[in-house]
Amino acid sequence: MDLIPAPRSVVAGSDEVRLTAHSQLYAGPGTEGVGRWLRTVLWAAAGLPLREGRELDDTDGDGIGLLLDPRLGPEEYRLVSDPAGVLIEGGSAAGVFWGAQTLRQLLGPAAYRKAAVELDRTWAVPHLTIEDSPRFAWRGLMLDVARHFMPKEGVLRYLDLMAAHKLNVFHFHLTDDQGWRIRIERYPRLTEVGSWRTRTKFGHRASPLWEEKPHGGFYTQDDIREIVAYAAERHITVVPEIDVPGHSQAAIAAYPELGNTDVIDTTSLTVWDSWGISPNVLAPTDNTLRFYEGVFEEVLGLFPSEFVHIGGDECRKDQWRASPAAQARIKELGLADEDELQSWFIGHFAKWLSARGRRLIGWDEILEGGIAEGAAVSSWRGYGGGIAAARAGHDVVMCPEQHVYLDHRQAAGADEPVPIGFVRTLEDVYRFDPVPPGLDESQARRILGTQANVWTEVMEDHARVDYQAFPRLAAFAEVAWSTLPAPGERDFAGFERRMAAHYRRLDALGVAYRPPAGPLPWQQRPGVPGRPIDGPPPNR
Repeated sequence: MDLIPAPRSVVAGSDEVRLTAHSQLYAGPGTEGVGRWLRTVLWAAAGLPLREGRELDDTDGDGIGLLLDPRLGPEEYRLVSDPAGVLIEGGSAAGVFWGAQTLRQLLGPAAYRKAAVELDRTWAVPHLTIEDSPRFAWRGLMLDVARHFMPKEGVLRYLDLMAAHKLNVFHFHLTDDQGWRIRIERYPRLTEVGSWRTRTKFGHRASPLWEEKPHGGFYTQDDIREIVAYAAERHITVVPEIDVPGHSQAAIAAYPELGNTDVIDTTSLTVWDSWGISPNVLAPTDNTLRFYEGVFEEVLGLFPSEFVHIGGDECRKDQWRASPAAQARIKELGLADEDELQSWFIGHFAKWLSARGRRLIGWDEILEGGIAEGAAVSSWRGYGGGIAAARAGHDVVMCPEQHVYLDHRQAAGADEPVPIGFVRTLEDVYRFDPVPPGLDESQARRILGTQANVWTEVMEDHARVDYQAFPRLAAFAEVAWSTLPAPGERDFAGFERRMAAHYRRLDALGVAYRPPAGPLPWQQRPGVPGRPIDGPPPNR
């Protein structure tokens, strides 16, 4: 089976179920949304109407049935294709949905198109039984839309790509020094001023090149509601990130009183046009706290997720050291230093969110100066922060930059478009293990899961995002979903063989992935082994 991510168990049969214009789809109670999704994509790609079945027996022989089975785990599914038809059972609607994603893979690459291109083909599902469930509950992708804005349609497209790979958490990085991307009604200047910069550094921060044109954009609140609803239909949770107290120059440019006004003239600040770590951070004042409480009140009204990400990373404290107001606050609160001042700032919002039934999650710098009770950690600076947090009884999402930062280059040398960061090949990502050695069983259970991070400083459009993310995101999806052997024992050659089929699915989805080193099977000249055909790969 060329399935990605690899399922836990596959038992093959000897025949197939053929779907026809007469086939019916029965969606049992609780699976109606999955039925609507499956009917929509197969009608578009295959022209199969999949008429609504009133009873499971209506699917007999050539139809599809969807059912809940409370004996299965929350995201577990069982797919059976046999003489009675295709039956997908799941412990929840999410489990049934992941089973439907597997069914789509079984139907072949053409099932991923938005219109039928093979009108006379036979749509068949081989007889088999698949039993499958995820290794981790948090299987995430973080997308940075602050550095380079991605319009709403691009975000919806990435939610579809996530769903196709059984990823279920979309970490939405909405604010940074270079742009504020979410409309906050009570603070309109956040988007009127903070969502646009006059120019952009072209390449990484050492580059001498500039793109001398304005860049920006933002999502209206209805855009956000649409994104959240679209994700929910695909059983993806959207976790918003509003970065504090660092990475906040766009907000300070819009509302100068948020900055350390006793140190610098904040009225002269603009939305930052370069990369790196801005020295301009939020002032630790009551005014700042009230302002961001207002921001988070609107954010909570838009995002129903349990977790809200507050950033907390790379907060330069030079301005706090020079600020009489910040030093007075440290003394007033009886704090030891600026690290504890940041901990106080983060702790305030941890309590504020907890009082409203939500949980704070932040980058691993929130451990500095003490971490708030109940807070979770995104461990990005290697495994260390996550290990410390797990041992202290905090939940962790593992996303170390050395392994799963997809803006980093994919090969050595100067062949990459912008050769930054660690070299992390497809095989490197495939061999990543989110659970580090040295944790006991109870500590390892604190690892909620893992996510790949897509920072967009050097990704100016969705084609560059595709190139950096794929095919590595497919390898990451298997790491997050499948119960794999130890990293050194994983069958990367087998994964590459399965990827040969998966590239055809990505082609059908229009993904501008980084091409593999050698020609793929359909790129060979007939009768000339190893010689590629002329021209680009299909749909590239």
